[in-house]
Parts: sequence; structure tokens; C-alpha cells
Amino acid sequence: MSKPVLILGATLALLATPAFADEPIAVSLQNHRFTPATIHVKAGVPTVIALTNNDDAAEEFDSSSLKVEKVVAGHSSGNVRLRPLAPGRYPFMGEYHSETAQGVVIAE
Repeated sequence: MSKPVLILGATLALLATPAFADEPIAVSLQNHRFTPATIHVKAGVPTVIALTNNDDAAEEFDSSSLKVEKVVAGHSSGNVRLRPLAPGRYPFMGEYHSETAQGVVIAE
């Protein structure tokens, strides 16, 4: 492969990589409740939620409106990547404990 093709490929790869918000948003799960339960993000900017599960059991961060599902084992952490969102409210829940593990992302 020639150098111009490699340079063009690397440039296109950089352009395709979304620019995420500056810092991940820290969210914890304890006693099957998210803290904070209300998460504010900037509309139009991809965001990462750094989820720490302090419970003994696994939990699935689940949201049909955000189009994400992420299982995080007990006493573990995981990142939930959010696409750029239009302004609005996007509810989420812990699928395994949906009666208590609930929250909302507000894109402004």
C-alpha cells in the first residue's frame, strides 16, 4: 500500500471517530439505585457514562430511547457510550431491578 493511501486512510479514521464530551460522567449503582439518577448532558455531543456497580449482583443499564444496553457485573465498572442526543429526556433503568434502578438523561 502506498503512503498517500495510508495517510488518507488514517485521516478518514480520525474524522470518523466521534469527539466525546471532555469527561465521562460518573454514575454509581448501590442498593439497586443510580446516583445521580438525573444526568445532564450537552445535546449533540457524544457522552460516556462511567458506571460503577457497587452492588453484589450484576445490573444491566438499559434504555430503549438511548438505544443502549450494558451489563456491569457486581463490584465492577463499565462505560456506557451515548450517541449525540437531540434535546430531550431519555429514561433509563437497571433491567434486573427496574422497580428501583431508574433514572433519566436530560440532553440540553
